[in-house]
Amino acid sequence: MFDRYESGEQAVLVHINFTQEGEWEDLSEFEMLVSSAGVNALQVVTGSRQSPHPKYYVGEGKAQEIAQTVQITGADIVIFNHALSPAQERNLESLCKCRVLDRTGLILDIFAQRARTHEGKLQVELAQLRHISTRLIRGWTHLERQKGGIGLRGPGETQLETDRRLLRDRIKAILRRLEKVAKQREQGRRARNRAEIPTISLVGYTNAGKSTLFNRITEAGVYAADQLFATLDPTLRKIQLADVGPAILADTVGFIRHLPHDLVAAFKATLQETQEADILLHVVDASDDRFRENIQAVHDVLEEIDAHEVPSLVVMNKIDNLDGQRPRIERNDEGIPRAVWVSAMEGQGIELLFEALTERLASQMVQYQLRIPPQFQGRFRSTFFQMNCIQREEYDEEGNLLIDIRMQQVDWSRLEKREGAVLSDFIVT
Repeated sequence: MFDRYESGEQAVLVHINFTQEGEWEDLSEFEMLVSSAGVNALQVVTGSRQSPHPKYYVGEGKAQEIAQTVQITGADIVIFNHALSPAQERNLESLCKCRVLDRTGLILDIFAQRARTHEGKLQVELAQLRHISTRLIRGWTHLERQKGGIGLRGPGETQLETDRRLLRDRIKAILRRLEKVAKQREQGRRARNRAEIPTISLVGYTNAGKSTLFNRITEAGVYAADQLFATLDPTLRKIQLADVGPAILADTVGFIRHLPHDLVAAFKATLQETQEADILLHVVDASDDRFRENIQAVHDVLEEIDAHEVPSLVVMNKIDNLDGQRPRIERNDEGIPRAVWVSAMEGQGIELLFEALTERLASQMVQYQLRIPPQFQGRFRSTFFQMNCIQREEYDEEGNLLIDIRMQQVDWSRLEKREGAVLSDFIVT
């Protein structure tokens, strides 16, 4: 048994290069994460391995080197640029005589600092509790078995069992409150659907310039800074698009390589804005040498939250940091905009972005005239009214309902998937 050591701001960083592709992390990004958390990095310990060691994650020799570095520098925390198991954390703390934090814990700490709204704080707390729940065993000296005798008789459960029960109760309470938040967001989305207002969701790797672009388009004054995870709480603003009308633009939390699963689960209500969007604006830092890997990391997270099928428009941002790049629209073989090159900081190419967005959203609208037989009229007429997509309706001599509808392509596809081939049979050609 041992006590968990107190955390601090003076850190030794540990970064290991692995030959296995799945374990690869970036050192410069790690240093930016540490800086974003407000931690002072005293020294960086690097090394190479083929695969993680089961006891210390690093080899025993490297673990001793880390412990010596902590002693020499006087650091009060060791931060790993990798995900450690609870056992590895305990073993390293016992060896280094200071607190050990892994990449997941570091990101959770940054999120805890950034959370401003009640919802954001609840989501971060939920992610932290789920992370802590796996690290209770042997974490504190008060987890010994219950003893008998005067003043020592307890409720019949060990302190570990008590802590686990309290954690479970708190997690359930947070989930109930987040369920209410999810319902409120769902009501807002339904209202926008009824009003046929499309939603545009900003997604991208952290520090790609999403909030700067959001401010440039909406003049919202959202906090934007050159640091990782500057935005945590989602912000929605209404914008006007020619030939489309009003649209909702949503600024969301940035993604990162190996985003902790606890965070993805906790931010389900927030990420729902991305899942339900009509189009995603995928903001990419074009000046980053690793922008292709960052694009893939965003795609991986989108797949994890089931948003990979939502249509997207790539925004290659920060062209002011590149030589010879001018604002332009890239189109695919069919002439449809697929990427726009802009500088959100300088305001270059914003009018081209509006042009591409208008083209994409206008092209995503479908218009059909349907002839619906009497036995299907009640069900489908009710559905179309809920979607607020009816343009005109009348009845023919045989009692069929002739109805003109106009809706987003993605909504029509979902409806077809739900109703099967019967819907296509009603289309008047």
